[in-house]
Order: sequence, then C-alpha cells, then structure tokens
Amino acid sequence: MMTLMRNGTAIHTAMIGREGALGLNAAIGPRESMSRSVVQVSCEAWRISASILNEIYQHSAPLRAMIDRHNEALFGHAIQSVACNALHAVEARFCRWLLSCDDLIDDKTIHVTQEFLADMLGVQRTTVTAVARALWGRRLIRYSRGVIYLLDRPGLEALACECYDSVRQGYKRLLPAPLS
Repeated sequence: MMTLMRNGTAIHTAMIGREGALGLNAAIGPRESMSRSVVQVSCEAWRISASILNEIYQHSAPLRAMIDRHNEALFGHAIQSVACNALHAVEARFCRWLLSCDDLIDDKTIHVTQEFLADMLGVQRTTVTAVARALWGRRLIRYSRGVIYLLDRPGLEALACECYDSVRQGYKRLLPAPLS
C-alpha cells in the first residue's frame, strides 16, 4: 500500500500478503480508499463483492473480530512505517522491505524495478542503486535488471531497522497463522 501525494509522489505505508486482505473495511460499509495498492508479485487471490462481504459481516461475529484484528495490525504497520520513513536510514528500510517481501511470498527472488523501489522508499533511483550495490558488495543480495535475489537473510536482518521485527510481532500477535 502506498500513500499518494497531489504531485504524484508516493511512499510505502504497509504491505499485505497471504496473512491479510485488501479492502476489508468494505465489509463495514462503502468506503473510498486513502491509499493506492500495487500488486508487486504475481499470485493467486480471491475476490468477493463488497455487498456479499457486508452481508456476511452483519451475521458473523468471528468475521467481525478477524476484521478488527486485521485493521489493528494494518494500522500498527502503517504507523510504524511513518516512523521508519522519518527516522531510519535508507539501507535499513531497504533491508526491512526485502525481509517483509520474503516473509509474505516465501521466495528468495523478488521481481521489482529500481524505479518502483525508489517510490516505495521515497528516495531517488540513484539512491536505490547505491544501496543495492552496497548490499551486493556485502554478499547479502544479488541484483540484475528487475530481479533481486536474497542471498543472506541473517545478514539482512542484522542491517534492518527495528521496525521489521515490530511489525512482524504485531501481525503474529493479532492474526492467526496464514493459510498455506
């Protein structure tokens, strides 16, 4: 999820993978999103109409509780991202983002352009290039046109900021294990 500015710039605010869902607030009633969501990796997804979701929501206490927990986890993720974007170095945020992708897709290969990464991190493309080269030099990743290969997860964890673990623990506490 990305927050868009009037001038067209955007910054990463949260990630949703198999542990969650996009648009769950539609269960409560009609909503207009305040963010832009971008699918980063190809995957299977399910879709349900807002009206059907709302109907089920009205009659299912377990669904209401799950949506409340999901919203709390997503809100915690978003506010942690605000702090992270303001306070942490690009390299630490880059590592956090790579680790989060690895958690959500279970694949050491991430297909992403430098331009997209620059948007996600709120930096210039040249900054992404410099950080990727530094991580490659430490043998933590390998990077080729549009593909990042994670080589050393513990090394990335050592460089990631505290936000990675904070968000991860919030999801673990609030949501059941993801479906396989």
